[in-house]
Amino acid sequence: MNANALSERIQNRTARVTVIGQGYVGLPLAIAFAHAGYKVTGLDSSPEKVDSLNQGRSPIPDVPHEELQKLRESGHYTATRDFAVLADSDVAIICVPTPLRKTKDPDISYVMSASEEVAQHLHPGQLIVLESTTYPGTTEEILLPLFSDHGGVAGVDFFLAFSPERIDPANPKFKVRDIPKVVGGVTHECSRLAASLYRQIVPNVLEVSSPRVAEMAKLYENVFRNVNIALANELALMCHRLGVNTREVIDAAATKPFGFMPFHPGPGVGGHCIGIDSAYLAWKMKLNGYDARFIHLAEEINQSMPARVVQMLSDALNKRQRSLNGAKVLALGVAYKPNVGDVRESPALEVIHQLQERGADVCYADPHVPKVAFNGTQLDAVVADEKAYRDADCVVILTDHSEFDYKRIASSASLVVDTRNATWGILNPKAEVIRL
Repeated sequence: MNANALSERIQNRTARVTVIGQGYVGLPLAIAFAHAGYKVTGLDSSPEKVDSLNQGRSPIPDVPHEELQKLRESGHYTATRDFAVLADSDVAIICVPTPLRKTKDPDISYVMSASEEVAQHLHPGQLIVLESTTYPGTTEEILLPLFSDHGGVAGVDFFLAFSPERIDPANPKFKVRDIPKVVGGVTHECSRLAASLYRQIVPNVLEVSSPRVAEMAKLYENVFRNVNIALANELALMCHRLGVNTREVIDAAATKPFGFMPFHPGPGVGGHCIGIDSAYLAWKMKLNGYDARFIHLAEEINQSMPARVVQMLSDALNKRQRSLNGAKVLALGVAYKPNVGDVRESPALEVIHQLQERGADVCYADPHVPKVAFNGTQLDAVVADEKAYRDADCVVILTDHSEFDYKRIASSASLVVDTRNATWGILNPKAEVIRL
């Protein structure tokens, strides 16, 4: 199959699409293509996840069970662990994790494993798109030689592009079709075909000159957020010394209709993007003899925030003549952001760890995370109710889930450290509330 034949199959939506990785990124993408009429296979290494998907049970909130069940019944979506499905796939999209090693170096082992499987099943006319966030050069320096060894000439025998994922889990406003896609192919024909594919599900697709530009754009998006969150965190530290309300300062500045975008302080940064993507770029630039100073400074500030939260909590208890050692602390939320169950890189875990190291008796409540394991221990979530608030010497809000009832907290707890500047809507809470 040549480029024209593949283009026709994409346009008439008879192309067979396989999405490798069925997590927060891959599953919504697969579902979007299935809704558009394509026959889609979700490929994942987890037997539990594949079984769940084939039973119509979605592991993520962005894809409701009912939606998945309908697509399963219509035959537009199925899940498998068998990479042999790639031999019959016109399109393979790679959406696997790209974490950091303990040394803070990029770990692209999942990308390499998935790519090697694709290479083993590569056939003429196949389009491969990498969506996993990675450092600039990955597509052309690593994937292109791999596929060339198995499939001939890029842009003629097979087609390769990078299109960064932009999924924001649990965001009700921005779904797959609402977020513009950036596409960079290793040749013009690769870009054209990849862009044509994404235009079937996303109205706004931008073609850039190379995969390297697309890779860099993704990293810059999240470096931007990382640096500005660090600035907001440092603002909070300065406001505390000046006796000024941080949230009030930010809200006042946000009334300016140009040249300003509000970011808010918190216990640090977490998730699979912001901190990790910044580290990927800093690592790549170090190899090129350049020190990414802004990234390093932002990392230093953001990584210091858990200790800052612990100190705030300790100071608040001291004013009540209560030691942190032995104090009962209820942590609300361990996910890295509201209304999801994702704890990857969550600063809440570091706050809890530091509290435990200083002798606090810590329990946590999180409606999206029933249990969590870290630092060799496992904690089970408790129920966040009046009794839990009353029994705690301090309640610390680490994730602002919509399920938390702040009126109950305000009327039942005695001391609250709010790191997320939650919207309380309560003028005279019984609890003493200390905000970051």
